[in-house]
Amino acid sequence: MATKMEVEETGPAPPDLERLYDLDSYLKPFDKEIKRRYRCFLDVLDHINQHEGGLEKFSRGYQYFGIHVTEDGGVVMREWAPGAEELYLMGDFNGWNKTSHSFKKLPFGKWELVLPPKADGSCPLDHLSKYKLVVKDKNGHLLERICPWAKYAIPSDETKIYEATFWNPPEKFVFQQTRPKLPSSLRIYESHVGISSWEGKVADYKHFAYNVIPRIKKQGYNCIQMMAIMEHAYYASFGYQVTSFFAASSRYGPPDDLKLLIDMAHREGIVVLLDVVHSHASKNVLDGLNQFDGTNACFFHDGSRGMHDLWGSRCFDYTNWEVLRFLLSNLRWWMEEYRFDGFRFDGVTSMLYHSHGIAHGFSGDLGEYFGLPTDSESLTYLTLANHMLHELYPDCITIAEEVSGMPALCRPVSEGGNGFDYRLGMAIPDKWIKVLKEFKDEDWNMGDIVHTLINRRHGEKTIAYAESHDQALVGDKTLAFWLMDAEMYTNMSCLSEMTVTVDRGLALHKMIRLITHGLGGEGWLNFIGNEFGHPEWLDFPRVGNNSSFHYARRQWNLVDDDLLRYKFLNNFDRDMNLTENHYGWLATEQAYVSSKHEGDKVIVFERGGCVFVFNFHTNQSFTDYRIGCDIPGKYKIVLDTDDPAYAGHSRLDHNTEFFTEPIEHDNRANSLKVYMPARVGFILAKQGDTEES
Repeated sequence: MATKMEVEETGPAPPDLERLYDLDSYLKPFDKEIKRRYRCFLDVLDHINQHEGGLEKFSRGYQYFGIHVTEDGGVVMREWAPGAEELYLMGDFNGWNKTSHSFKKLPFGKWELVLPPKADGSCPLDHLSKYKLVVKDKNGHLLERICPWAKYAIPSDETKIYEATFWNPPEKFVFQQTRPKLPSSLRIYESHVGISSWEGKVADYKHFAYNVIPRIKKQGYNCIQMMAIMEHAYYASFGYQVTSFFAASSRYGPPDDLKLLIDMAHREGIVVLLDVVHSHASKNVLDGLNQFDGTNACFFHDGSRGMHDLWGSRCFDYTNWEVLRFLLSNLRWWMEEYRFDGFRFDGVTSMLYHSHGIAHGFSGDLGEYFGLPTDSESLTYLTLANHMLHELYPDCITIAEEVSGMPALCRPVSEGGNGFDYRLGMAIPDKWIKVLKEFKDEDWNMGDIVHTLINRRHGEKTIAYAESHDQALVGDKTLAFWLMDAEMYTNMSCLSEMTVTVDRGLALHKMIRLITHGLGGEGWLNFIGNEFGHPEWLDFPRVGNNSSFHYARRQWNLVDDDLLRYKFLNNFDRDMNLTENHYGWLATEQAYVSSKHEGDKVIVFERGGCVFVFNFHTNQSFTDYRIGCDIPGKYKIVLDTDDPAYAGHSRLDHNTEFFTEPIEHDNRANSLKVYMPARVGFILAKQGDTEES
């Protein structure tokens, strides 16, 4: 991945709004507001170029702030604490004396402290030594604080409060691999290091690198999305209550172990995304950013705007110059120091609206997105962040966790968009859960399912998924659990008779994932373990469950046991991804749905040169069923949920050749006849001279 050394200080050219309006002419009435938002972005960018030497320099705040070893072996530490009256450093190096080492006050709320080397010329702070900042507030109180730029934080054995730990190993980690090329089709494996072992413990980076990455590679995924990496004091927060933004979580091991993990993923050709949380921050005071300088503001809005009522966390002030530097530098830090390949931005909907999206229903009326409810300041930050990342790292991937459907969010900044590459298709898993909870199989509405899968903004790419970590959490159920529930404990052995419940569950699990994979977006996401139908929910150790790790793990032993049926779902997931890798439907235009027959419970669509066929009928199979097909030729089955390798009943013959006829059907120029067993989905691919039979 090439890196530009400088962003053009003259700024980007005027946006090509005509391109945006060509994609969606209904945006034209909001031309004035779209231009105003772009000007807000330009104003900030111009200010950075004029006063900070450009984005490239401005976003390297981590090289200036925090603690750094100087050329003579000493250290220099700089902080931004505008509300502090005085600032001190204490730690192992000075016997935890609170006021012996004071900072010098600089302009604009900044502070600096220089410590000379020891008498022998060595660094005054030992590797892994602890240190804290002491803030004297306006009332004369001495407040202990953690450094906002700390690169490593470890909880105290006595208090369990996280403390900044000086990371200065004698040997620096050296990456061996280059970043992989940007995949044309993104197949994401959403992961959490801590739960990645089958044992009841917090797994570490090395365990994930050596044991889970080979599984991910084998399953045909080309991207890992890593959750809960940014340090968070409360494990059960799933990483969404960040306390130290520049520190990789120490509970999984030291920083170099995370670098090893990423290097090993790159060796396998897998890109790695960080689940970055810039939408809010933990309200922890002693080991977080909250009230860092002794005031209620600093990094956050003061008053009610600075609190997220639903999450109980603090909300950043994106208009503050040093907050912008802090957050943009945070993105650069993860890209430069750890070589991540991009980000999944958490809580984007919460950022976009003053309501944080709470009790905010979106009807689809475009006026809802371009009025006063939208938080323009947050939107400007997101646009600036995407502009910076894509200018400096052309192959960088950014994904927005965004449910409202904000127009142009996933269009380039050069078109007046906000620069994200993808948004998550968050309505899709909700629809599948609703269907399984509220409807009998025979009452499934084919049109409603198809509408949910294709209901996305044209020209704005979506990551589709049938379920993610949200559906795996305690209080909800995974798809496998909704389908098979208690029988997953009693009837998943290959030595036992296949029950009606398990047979149905296995069949629908495969069909739901395949139709979502093929129809739902321009990328695919799976949460760790769901590929084999993980039987239980996810619940982190906490007071409410007696600090149990029983549900905070992934039971690989189940899928590795050849006598259990979990292997069949795992096999299907692998072959589904490998089939996509061959035909590349995710990288093509949205599918054409030729049939959604309510009575027959049949859905047929074409994408990427393939014809996808689904029969969701509970008991009715169809022979010589005519389906539309635009491209004439010879077709063969290349993937089939009824294959015995996936616990199917082998009702389809993969040696059969299907020839199209010039008979118009379902608004397609050609058609062909197929056998369509009940509860089966399969893919037909056109065969050419170079195709394998």
